[in-house]
Amino acid sequence: MTDMSEYLQLFDLTDLSAVVVGAGGIGREVALGLAAHGARVTVADVDEDAARRTADACGGDAARLDVTDAAAVADFTAAHPAQVVVTTVGINVRKRLADYSDAEFARVLGVNLVGTFHLIRRYGPAMADLGGGSFVAFTSIRATTVEPGQGAYAATKAGMQQLLRTAAAEFGPGGVRFNAIAPGVVDTPLTTQIRSDPAWGDAYAAKSALGRWADPSEMVGAAVFLASDAASYVTGSVLYVDGGWTAVDGRFDPFAAH
Repeated sequence: MTDMSEYLQLFDLTDLSAVVVGAGGIGREVALGLAAHGARVTVADVDEDAARRTADACGGDAARLDVTDAAAVADFTAAHPAQVVVTTVGINVRKRLADYSDAEFARVLGVNLVGTFHLIRRYGPAMADLGGGSFVAFTSIRATTVEPGQGAYAATKAGMQQLLRTAAAEFGPGGVRFNAIAPGVVDTPLTTQIRSDPAWGDAYAAKSALGRWADPSEMVGAAVFLASDAASYVTGSVLYVDGGWTAVDGRFDPFAAH
């Protein structure tokens, strides 16, 4: 029988080395949350100043990293071994598919999907060599539910989830867990276009069961859980932190209609 005191340590990340890729919005909060639970955090971003600001806030280190650069990711991984990796990097170009340029499609694909692949390819074996670890990538509800103008973004997020599932199967014997967190609508710079239009922003809020947008800090609990021993038997999974959006998507309330 497990001693109850052991359960107190489930979320303890003391002295674990963690890398957070993406310094703003959700990434900043995740870095702070991991550090608060004892992890030694390195924050990486293509904007080195942003990485430094977040690293200073959580007492960690900062580095510049462009996830679309395969050689840079290889060098970064060698220089920054980690037992926990969380990537929040993502971009979106909100256009209907027929209006996309080749360059725009390649950019969204390159950052969201190819960039994630670069991190998985390097950190999977490296974490296995360390005896195991946890890799967490932020995807989106758009991996499963879409709308006009979200096609390229949605495709990359769905692809990310399949990459993570495959990585869970391939690196599981080495003790490395791979999971996704799928947020709903979160108040970050990526969603400024939506929130700048009150009617659009309110419509998005109403789509969730909770009827509101999420604060980036509300993503931290899921990230800490998946990074920690509390999730020691969780791999290949998608954790929806969407305020119930996907649970009630397309809902019809007959009581409100009469």
